[in-house]
Amino acid sequence: MFDLLSEPIRKYIRDKRWEYLRPIQAAAIKKILSSDEHVILASRTASGKTEAAFLPILSKVDFREPGVKVIYISPLIALINDQFQRIEDLCSYLDVRVTKWHGEASRSLKEQLIKNPSGVLLITPESLEAMLANAPQNARKLFGAVNYIVIDEIHSFLGADRGIQLKSILARLKPLNSGKASVVGLSATIGDYAQAKTMTGDEANTKVLLDKSVKEVDVKLRYHLSDGADLPIDLMKNLYLETRDHKVLIFPNSRSRCEEVAVKLKKLSDRVKGHPYYFSHHSSIHKELREYIETFAKTNVRYPFAIACTSTLELGIDIGSVDMVVQIDSVQSISSLVQRLGRSGRREGEKSKLLFYATNPWSLLQTLACLDLFDEGYIEPLRPAKKSYDILLHQVLAYVKQFSECDFNKLWENIHSNHAFTDIEEHELKDIVAWLLETNLLEKINGQLIIGVDGEYIVNSKDFYTVFKTEPAYKILHQEKPIGEMPFSPQLEINENLMLAAKIWKIIDIDHKASKISVIPASDGKKPAFSGNGGIVHSKIRERMLEVLVAKKEPAGMDETASEALRQLRKEFSGFGIECLEDDRPVLYKDSVVQLYTFQGTLVNRTLAFFLRKLNISFTYEESDSSFVFRELSQDLPTVLNEAMRLLPNLHAHISADLEENPSLLAFSKWGEYLPIEYQCELLINKYYDFENASAFIERVNFVRFT
Repeated sequence: MFDLLSEPIRKYIRDKRWEYLRPIQAAAIKKILSSDEHVILASRTASGKTEAAFLPILSKVDFREPGVKVIYISPLIALINDQFQRIEDLCSYLDVRVTKWHGEASRSLKEQLIKNPSGVLLITPESLEAMLANAPQNARKLFGAVNYIVIDEIHSFLGADRGIQLKSILARLKPLNSGKASVVGLSATIGDYAQAKTMTGDEANTKVLLDKSVKEVDVKLRYHLSDGADLPIDLMKNLYLETRDHKVLIFPNSRSRCEEVAVKLKKLSDRVKGHPYYFSHHSSIHKELREYIETFAKTNVRYPFAIACTSTLELGIDIGSVDMVVQIDSVQSISSLVQRLGRSGRREGEKSKLLFYATNPWSLLQTLACLDLFDEGYIEPLRPAKKSYDILLHQVLAYVKQFSECDFNKLWENIHSNHAFTDIEEHELKDIVAWLLETNLLEKINGQLIIGVDGEYIVNSKDFYTVFKTEPAYKILHQEKPIGEMPFSPQLEINENLMLAAKIWKIIDIDHKASKISVIPASDGKKPAFSGNGGIVHSKIRERMLEVLVAKKEPAGMDETASEALRQLRKEFSGFGIECLEDDRPVLYKDSVVQLYTFQGTLVNRTLAFFLRKLNISFTYEESDSSFVFRELSQDLPTVLNEAMRLLPNLHAHISADLEENPSLLAFSKWGEYLPIEYQCELLINKYYDFENASAFIERVNFVRFT
């Protein structure tokens, strides 16, 4: 495969002293150089996927022709900045220009590219959206001769609103291009290859190249029972001892937990005169601080360090290889586990090392279930997007802004041919356009649709280009220097403490008008405000939790305390006599209390809760153990759930009533509030609940009592 590459690219490989091409690179070179088909490159982290795409593309494309020839699309600005040097170094062997295009990139370099389009462009979907909406003439000039579109971390777009938007953007780029652009997607964690293929808009001519090779993983599990909001002190001490001499990434499950870990480890280290390199890294940390941490981790050879981080360091930002990855309490998905695990053991022949801490029995059980599924190579498939009316509405506004004006037929022609909206029917588009006209987001003049009076305010806002919601945030300043930002809450008051950037700060002033909070280093020992968050857990994980619970096998890697915690949990459930893992579910009756363990995913349980509320049944739900608790239940559970099924024919009326009472149900969707009420209902049914799988669960479930 090396001989198929152009001489400048071969020279690059020789200069880098590569001894061989990695499997995904060899396969990609052969496929891309011999075909114009779309390709998905699926391979574990640190397997050279970026080079796998660019080595053959740069060898194949004639960059002497005018125009941008390759578009690299990334989900993160930070990832673009990180990949820029790597791609620029490679392109320098061909004297090919590489340009970054995002909100923080150089305006003069963007202007130079518009004047003389050429080379490779690194860009986010939102920047593409902004260009198409605001400067379609520039988009036509830049993208009229594109040969390849590379989508990095393609899994991060699948099943998400950003993915539907990106699909639509790719469809809108097509008419601007005089030729055909082939799509190359890159990912380490795809659970559904068929869904990944839909991103290209041409599934039949999209091939998946899959490298199934895996790294050995050394897993250790520790158990420290928590009896309060803070992490147990014995956990923190053990974590310090396990990590003090290593380069480590620590993944708690929230930003606030990251701060707690970083602050407490730093204090423990200070007491024993250990190293000072403890950091927190998440979206609330100021960009300059985040970049400093990333650079330190990548370039530091001599010193150990620990970075407590969220998913900001889960994607492919290069911070070099770390010695160990630590997970505090269970991950919410196998996909996250794969991404996080891929951060360690990047050097050839090195094992990946993973240290898990569980703080309650159910977290331990979920961890064991995730590891079990990971060992089988399972990654949860994403829920297919159905009728994304909110993103359709956004793209209708984007189309009208891009065209300046258009009649309905032209709009329908573009929507109908857009592979992001193949399930949308003409009457649905008519309904939404009629509503946009009624609410003044659109206007019609001489048969032409234009942006309306109220619509101008929306489409001219910088927030228009994104389809994801961002929390209103207050800037945190020390001596007018930004430290970061965080969502405002009533807990943030003057003289209260907060944790940010691995330090504890005292609030001295809050300027609500300017959304600023001034702080100084805290020295009073007052406990900072603390909060946590969770995620969406797939039913497959919960079902595997039940399987682990009733099994007799002792999972590997657990310390004695973890083994004992699992033994006690198994003992509690040993009297239920579970025989069919798919259908049997434990129900505990004690006095007047009934507790049902569904072992179903977050969306199914959310749907069951909807049914129970509509039946006016009093209950509490616990997400960690997937259980519903009923007090004074007047009917038996089978009868209750059979009544729930009778609600389905009037589902829209029930959903509509809920929305009228609680509009915040649509908080998950940035553009849903602008839809007609009937389409808001459909949006909730399709995205917020899972009536299909909840109904299937009700029909098959067999309640097993404790004996």
